[in-house]
Amino acid sequence: MGNLADGHPRTVSELGAAVGTRPTTLTGVLDRLEKRGLVTRLPRPGDRRAVQIELTATGRATADLVTAAMAQIEREAFAGLPADSVESGRAVLRALAGAG
Repeated sequence: MGNLADGHPRTVSELGAAVGTRPTTLTGVLDRLEKRGLVTRLPRPGDRRAVQIELTATGRATADLVTAAMAQIEREAFAGLPADSVESGRAVLRALAGAG
């Protein structure tokens, strides 16, 4: 859900690449999220073979709650650490993830 929180729909293949799993594995997760009303599957414009996944309004609200909870956990975990140390740690994690 975090990969869809920016409001941009993704294909199952794109989501699989983002989370490091095969599309076939991700399909079961998406089935459960769709059943709960958190995501929808829509035809991808210009490509009748592809399906794109996007968050529903409920899914966006849920993603916002999760993001806020994770931010609070992060604030508590890093409380008392120097800001430059926290940023250095984040830079290392971005580099390891290949995000630059």
